[in-house]
Amino acid sequence: MSVPDTPAGQPRKAATAAWIGSALEYYDFFIYGSAAALIFPEVFFDESDPATATLLSLATFGVAYAARPVGALFLGHFGDRLGRKKIMVFTLILMGVSTFLIGCLPTRDQVGTLAPVLLVLCRVLQGISAAGEQASANSMTLEHAPPNRRGFFTSFTLSGTQGGQLLATLVFIPVAALPEEQLLSWGWRVPFWMSVAVAVVGFVIRRKLDETPAFEQQAATEGVVKLPLVVLLREHWADVLRVIGGALVASVSTIFTVWALSYATSDSVGMSRSSMLWVGALANLVALGAIPLWATLSDRIGRRPVFLIGAAGSAVMMFLYLWSISTGSYPLTLLLGIVTFGVVYSAANGVWPSFYGEMFSTRVRLSGMAIGTQIGFAVAGFAVTFAAQIAGPNGDDWSAVALFTAALCVPPVVAALSARETAKVPTEQLGERTAGQAAQRETVTA
Repeated sequence: MSVPDTPAGQPRKAATAAWIGSALEYYDFFIYGSAAALIFPEVFFDESDPATATLLSLATFGVAYAARPVGALFLGHFGDRLGRKKIMVFTLILMGVSTFLIGCLPTRDQVGTLAPVLLVLCRVLQGISAAGEQASANSMTLEHAPPNRRGFFTSFTLSGTQGGQLLATLVFIPVAALPEEQLLSWGWRVPFWMSVAVAVVGFVIRRKLDETPAFEQQAATEGVVKLPLVVLLREHWADVLRVIGGALVASVSTIFTVWALSYATSDSVGMSRSSMLWVGALANLVALGAIPLWATLSDRIGRRPVFLIGAAGSAVMMFLYLWSISTGSYPLTLLLGIVTFGVVYSAANGVWPSFYGEMFSTRVRLSGMAIGTQIGFAVAGFAVTFAAQIAGPNGDDWSAVALFTAALCVPPVVAALSARETAKVPTEQLGERTAGQAAQRETVTA
């Protein structure tokens, strides 16, 4: 099946929409992570002792990751049947609404145990939204991109998520500096209320984006698949397993963003909230430049070697970063935080949108990416909770957490070593095992 030419300027437009939409979407998602580490233990779990309150708060961060596989099944199905654009718009609205509602929630002092219950419900909605966001944006940019620059254009989705994290961190820096009474009463709510503007801007941008030529060609010729999940598991089950294993590398992000922040600001280390938020902000700023550079390199030398640099390198660098926190040296923590997250982790983070997406054919690409990544991300989300337990009763056993994070980087390395190299494969041949597979496969159309 030959894919029609993409109109001039459409790849750039799709990449821009993916960047901005993902930045706005993940602004919502990651302000929750900052609040879960710094504020929610006192606002929603204040009747517990401090260690238990922190553990419960970090567990609510992981709840969204548990909801992601369910959302992936639902949104992946409709994304492969109805198109990439509809899912991109839907996920943005759902994330904006659920995040705004978090800012409106009553505290435990006001309504008792109902408060954390409502918090978890809103967090589940965030998780369902995030499940379809990256898969739809990645599919949109990959299918619009020139064949020789798919790595570069799809990387805009992930540099967008880093932009969202940067924005979330910058918003939380002045909030965290508020007097304790103001912070815990109304200050923490402001970043969540700002999601209204986030949703409106993203909606306007994404409504104007065209559907991809690859999807339109698929729908016009063979027709869309009636049950994408059936076809996915029949023809691409091994690739789904590879994506699940590869997605575990996101544990580096969640440990860096949430657990390390909580550890550094704990009594055992004593760094200030604002100073540690600046570590995350500067690391994300560097990542904004590093991600497209790594992705461009993958267009030249292949996806696998770049992904391996990121996965294996992150396993080593997390030891150094967490050790630097334990020393209490802020300059050392800042330097190693930037290198770990901004540079090394960006190699895997920048290349996985093209690496995973190129494993699947057009008819099941969104389902394959959504289901595979979100199962892996679910483990990554709860890695924060496991880390809090592994860190011991005082929460300061950083070496155990570093070893745990390194162990979670092993499956991504195995997944990359076992995967096919797809950087030079024509877009219309992606996901095909043999030249005759397209003619032999059974397509169940609507």
